[in-house]
Amino acid sequence: MSNQSLHRHEPPFRADQVGSLLRTDRIKEARLKKANGEITAEQLREVENEEINRIVEKQKEVGLKAVTDGEFRRAWWHFDFLENLVGVKGYDTDSGIQFHQTQTKSHSIKVVDKLDFHDHPMLEDYKFLHRVAKDHTAKMTIPSPSMLHFRGTIEKGVYDDQDEFFHDLAQAYKKAINAFYDAGCRYLQLDDTSWAYLCSEEQKEQMRARGLNPDELGSLYAKTINEAIADRPNDMKITMHICRGNFRSTWISSGGYEPVAEILFQGVNVDGFFLEYDSDRAGGFEPLRFVNRSNLYIVLGLITSKFGELENKDEIKRRIDEASKFVDMNQLCLSPQCGFASTEEGNLLTEEEQWAKLRHVVEIAEEVWK
Repeated sequence: MSNQSLHRHEPPFRADQVGSLLRTDRIKEARLKKANGEITAEQLREVENEEINRIVEKQKEVGLKAVTDGEFRRAWWHFDFLENLVGVKGYDTDSGIQFHQTQTKSHSIKVVDKLDFHDHPMLEDYKFLHRVAKDHTAKMTIPSPSMLHFRGTIEKGVYDDQDEFFHDLAQAYKKAINAFYDAGCRYLQLDDTSWAYLCSEEQKEQMRARGLNPDELGSLYAKTINEAIADRPNDMKITMHICRGNFRSTWISSGGYEPVAEILFQGVNVDGFFLEYDSDRAGGFEPLRFVNRSNLYIVLGLITSKFGELENKDEIKRRIDEASKFVDMNQLCLSPQCGFASTEEGNLLTEEEQWAKLRHVVEIAEEVWK
């Protein structure tokens, strides 16, 4: 294979990123002031604009082709988007989401009316990113449709029929995808933690306790995602990040991808998967043997966003080589395993360490796919 063919000019890129970045002190202070009524929404947005502009330039500087707004306007990776869908309401709860030895803030969502997508505030957020990205690819991240079902509750009487709920959910997402496309988006990512839960026996037990059937969920979620993305334009790439939980450098689920590999890699029609491979909890690369499409890209999350220490380059190259025994080298890419701040609190590393990590991804990718 000629070296030239190893360079990618469309997403996902050889050196890529999941999306969220550490919130800067300025952002945190401005959000606090807004919460306390000291500044207006417009003033907060002005600060966000300036900080997003700055971090977009930093992403370009470290050599990334796809840039994000770091999710700087959000508190969460999922709730902010979901609770702005028609028919969904956010509310505060008694306890947060349980991570390994820690908990998030108390917040949740519920479906209170029929689902739809209309006038979503994140469209404006994307348009701003699109303008400042200029000749770089602006990458938008939103939660996968599965997350509304997985993390939300449905109020009694709204959807008595499960099929109707999933149909409406897929249609709302279809509208969302078209709206982002019309706003200029050509690289959209669906973030999804449900699949990693389906790999964990402990988490599956908890699902059963909630009245969910883990054996059915995979095919139900795959069908909904496929319905949502079915008519996307040819020049729009949609990837999915399979997340294992990321909050203050901790995690939720453990277990290799084997239990969901076949349905994911052969049954979900996205253009690429971002997979977490930064720790032993993710298991080996064997599940990648189920990849049977030559146009499906696997982004290996071999660099951790949880800690600042840089990985040994040779070790990362060795692992990429190992993965290439199951998936053609031409279909592999590299990124951190997750974002740096899935919630506004962020992981336990400095901003400088974050940029060093992303530069590390770019350097390794340039050496591997030269």
